[in-house]
Parts: sequence; structure tokens; C-alpha cells
Amino acid sequence: MACSGSARRGQAATVCPASSPSLSDADLSYIIEAAELAGSSAGLTQPHPNAACLLVAPSGAVVSRAFQRAHGSTPAEVLAASAARGAAAGATAYLNLESGDCHGDDAAVAALIQSGVSRVVVGLRHPLRHLRNRAVAALRAAGVRVDVLAVRGVAAASTDGEEGREDPESAALLACLRANEGLLHRAALRRPMSVLKYAMTLDGKIATTTGHAAWVSSPSSRARVFEMRARSDAVVVGGNTVRRDNPNLTTRREGGFAPWRIVMSRSLDLPAEANLWDVSVAPTIVMTQRGARQSFQKMLRSKGVEVVEFDFLNPESVAEYCYERGFLQVFWECGGMLAAPAISSGVVHKVMAFVAPKIIGGERAPCPVGELGFVEMTQAVNLVETQYTPSGPDILISGYLPSSGGLLSLERSLSYPEHKPASLLPGAWGAKAALKGKSPADAAATEDAEEDAAAAAAEAALGRNKGRAPRVISFYKAWDEWGALGNFSPHPIRVTNGGGAAAAAAAAPSAAGGGEGEEWPSVEHYYQAAKFSGVDSPAARELVAAIKAAPSPEEAARIGRRAERGSPELVRPDWPQSKRAAMTCALRAKYTQHAGPRRMLLSTAGDAAAGVPPAQLVEASPNDHTWGQGFSGGGQNQLGQLLMQLREELVAEEEAAQAGLQHEQRLADQQQQQQQQQRREALGAAS
Repeated sequence: MACSGSARRGQAATVCPASSPSLSDADLSYIIEAAELAGSSAGLTQPHPNAACLLVAPSGAVVSRAFQRAHGSTPAEVLAASAARGAAAGATAYLNLESGDCHGDDAAVAALIQSGVSRVVVGLRHPLRHLRNRAVAALRAAGVRVDVLAVRGVAAASTDGEEGREDPESAALLACLRANEGLLHRAALRRPMSVLKYAMTLDGKIATTTGHAAWVSSPSSRARVFEMRARSDAVVVGGNTVRRDNPNLTTRREGGFAPWRIVMSRSLDLPAEANLWDVSVAPTIVMTQRGARQSFQKMLRSKGVEVVEFDFLNPESVAEYCYERGFLQVFWECGGMLAAPAISSGVVHKVMAFVAPKIIGGERAPCPVGELGFVEMTQAVNLVETQYTPSGPDILISGYLPSSGGLLSLERSLSYPEHKPASLLPGAWGAKAALKGKSPADAAATEDAEEDAAAAAAEAALGRNKGRAPRVISFYKAWDEWGALGNFSPHPIRVTNGGGAAAAAAAAPSAAGGGEGEEWPSVEHYYQAAKFSGVDSPAARELVAAIKAAPSPEEAARIGRRAERGSPELVRPDWPQSKRAAMTCALRAKYTQHAGPRRMLLSTAGDAAAGVPPAQLVEASPNDHTWGQGFSGGGQNQLGQLLMQLREELVAEEEAAQAGLQHEQRLADQQQQQQQQQRREALGAAS
């Protein structure tokens, strides 16, 4: 199949997807519909792998459609199969993203197989290494036909300014890539996708010479910005922006997900009063250098602002922290002074520039990007996969920087390991900042050393379950390899007084007065509701009911945490002493009532006979110093400790159960031998 031209001017590459000849235009249309549906939860929940499922009958009628609402919530395939009921038999399932069974029970694949679908069409193989090709292989092993739309090659597109037409297969693939561009960057580059946004006039100014900037762009463009904030894990600004603009950085929406607001300031020369210090509307993180203005840090923490200290604060350290935090997308709304180092260090992957039809002039009026050190136009940074979108009277120009290379290059690097992302190729500007100023030989040696170190790290990770290997298993987000170990997986639990610690009965919440034996959608639902149980207040009872009804563990946590912070009088007085018992009780219910998570937990128990020690389990949240490991590993890791304790109990119970079965078998064997002996004696006496 020949490569076709791009659909938009300025797009630097086009794709030749490899797909089954049986993929029809209707197939591709359904894949695009699934990709569009996959983003339906944007703004409602924190960014996560966007997955949707369409079940289409042989007649072409859509039987059911569903999307995954949040990380740790019920997979789209399970929801679609449940909604279709018997109508799914013989149907075709269209998935924009390969099923990512992150819950220890392969629920998504099982739902498709058990529903009786005859065919599955996958738009994009899962970018995460531990999930890539896993569901495709499992479905094919079960006898289900699977067709995958994948990248075969990337070729240069025409740059002569002529408009081309995007072929249907390229359009379908690009739709799937765009639906999960943050996940794609995280998987290929081990960084969250960083998007730099700015608005400027036709003469390239972001404000007047006095600093006045309200407003450069139109209401339509500002509405797009609010939408992009809601689709991001965090919004980053510098200290200058806080001092000059006193921004809110909210999504301007009631309810839904509120991204973290990150302020970068090495000196903490920030105002004591600022909109960002009000964490009742959205959380705020101030990132600074170690030791800066300790009294100011104390004041910020007293207001509920999270403060993170770095040995040296720069865009790279912020990006690395955001990666460890599990973020998929970070939205940079900073000024030119911070934008320049963020671009030159390779942190920024994508640019969204709103160009307004205005001219303000001024030699000293600020521009969107500060000094990059370029002296020739040939040094200019070119965008790829560029798009031009009307936004009211403005034009939105967006594209990917060399630090990304574009979605097609990233996917190709995952499909074909020998192909590096364009951002990692020799000479890629902004991606190898550490190599600047070195000779070609030294640069190549440094790059080889980095590759060897990465390979060694990968080998160490793969070997963690081998005999005598250091066994440390980290888990955090639901899509992590061991994410099902956490408290955000979609496993309903039914808690009883006999199910855990002695204090569990006192910790048990009730949404309808039942309490004992009541079912909860997840461990996190139960834990958050337990904070307010037993409090003699209608508001507390309403909170418990709202938490139980939350559509996902993330939303249950959001309700509980906000209420705990904003209405501490509703929290049960003994919560500091009883919260560990509540978590213990809920975890035991999960691991005794669900075989998949139980198998996953017991798989970490090691094998003494084979010399494999038990794994150390670490909840890897860098911001939770109680349940997780905290920043720089200084946390208590109480969740990991509880799981290791529970693992010991489950192993002991299984060993006891096995010993009981063996004892019963011995008794049965003895009884059978006695009966046989009695029959022989009876026969002998008769003869």
C-alpha cells in the first residue's frame, strides 16, 4: 500500500498503516468513533488510558458502546458486554486501545470472550510494555479473530504547501494516537507529555509593555484553554506569573477533576496572599530549592499547600517528579523566562499557540519564549504533525517539538524496537541537552553508555522475580504492572465483623443503616466512607452515601478528601487511630473475595524451596508519606506493609487449608484400607 499525503499543511509525516485487507471503511469509521468516545471522561476524572468499546452486530447496528471512566474503574469491554447482554454473540468489538487488564483478573478479555464476539478490531496496541500485545494474544488463543491497525512505516510528506487528503486508515490510526497522546509519550519517553500553551498577537506579543494581558485571545480560545486544563494532570507556572497575574488556574467547572497547580520558584519570592494558596477549589504544589524560606514553606503548608524541595529546581526535575507522580499530561502556562529553558531542555513536547488578529507593538513588550541562544534562522525549531484550527477570531497552531518527534514516530518506536523515537535520534534538538558541546565521539560514547544503563535497568526490572534477585515490587497507578495490588481497583467488597482487625467493626461505615455485610464498590470507597461513619450528623451520613455512590474509586477519594479538609468536624474523632484497621479490613475483604488479586498478591510470596525470597511491596506514591513511600523514599509505606502482612496470613491460611486437605485425604485412605481389609477378612471367613 502506498503512503499518502498529509491532510494538513505543515504536517511533516504520514503513515502507512499495516492492517488486514478485510478492514473496510465501515471498520475504520467505527474505530474513529471509539477513539472519540474514549475521551468522554475528560474533565470528569484524572487523565488515564482512554479506552472505549463498540459492539456492532453483523447487520451493522451498534449493539452497545462504553468507555472507561477513570483509572481503576470497570473496563469499557465489561461495560459494553454487560449492556449488550445476549446481543453481543457474533458481533464485532471495536477498540480504540488494546484491552489493558490491570486488575489482576483479565476481566476485559474475559468479557469479550464470554460475550461471544466473533471478531475484535484494535486501533492501537497498548503503549505500556507490560500490556502491549497481551490482550491480542489472549483473544487469538481463545479463537477470536483479531485485526490490528498498526504502523508499517513513516515517510516524508509533501512540503510544497499543497493540500492532501488523509486516507481512511491513516485517519483512524491518528484518531487513536491522539486519544492517548499523553500515554504514548509516557510509555515511549518515560515522561508525561508536556504541552506549552501561550496566546500572542500577530506581532508576537503576550502582553503590553506594562504587562497588561487581559485579554490577548478570544473567549473561544480561553474556553479551549479551560478544556485543556481539565484534560491535564497539572498546570505549571513560574513565580513571575504568580506575582504579576495572581491566577486561579482552574477549569471554571463545577465538580469534576481539578488539576494540580504547580508553582516553580527557586527563591520562594512569592506573595503571602495569592489565589493559588486557596486549595478548597484545587490542590496546589509549590516546588522550590531545598532550604528556601523555611518560614514561608511552613505558612504554605498550614494552608494545605504541598511543598516539594529539590536540590536544584529546573524543568527537568519537575518533569521527572510529575512522571513519578503518575501524570500523563502537564500543561505549561508559564511566561517566556520559564518557557525557554523548558523547551531547550527537551521537557516540552507539544506547543499550542493561539494567534490573535491584534497588533500592540512595543520593543519591550514580552514575547512567549525567552532567549534560546539561536543566531541563525536555520537553528529554528520546527514542529511536526502541525495542525491549524480556527478558534473564534483566533487561529490555534499546534504541533510536536523534536523532543517528541510526533505521535507517529513514538508509535513506530513501540511497534518496532529497533526504531528510536525521532527525539532520541542523533542530532535531535532539545532531546539530548547533556550532549551539547561534546565532540561527536564523546557524544556517541555518552549515548551508548546511556543505552547500556537503560538496558541494565530494564534487565534488572525483568529479573526481579528470579531466584536470589532483589525483589522490590512497586505499585501506584491502576495501569502499573502491579497496580491491582492497590486500593483503587474495581473489586467490590462485602465487609463483615469477622473480616479483619478487632477494630474493624467500629470502622465499618454504613450508607443505608446496614453496615454489617454491606457491599462497597471498592476498597477506596469503603475507606473514604469510614472517615465519617458513626458521626451523629445528617451531613456526615449524606457524605457516606455520596462516597458509596461515586462512579469510580478516584471520585470517592475526591469526595472524602475534600470533606476531610474542608469540614473536619464531620470526621469521626477516632479516625487517626482507626484508619489502619479500616484499610486492613477492606483489603482482607478484597483479597479473600476476588481470586485474581489474590493470585497476584500470592505470586509475590516467593518460594523458599527454590531460594526465592518474598518480595518487598512498596506503594510508590511520591506525595503520600503515610500509605506510600513519599518523596525520595522517606514515607512509611503503610499500604505496602499491610499487604505484606496480609500476604503472610493468606499463605498461612492456604498452607493450613492444604494441610487439612492432606489430613482428610490420609483419613480417607486409612478408612478405605480398613474397608478393604474387612472385605478380605469377610471373604476369608466365608471360604
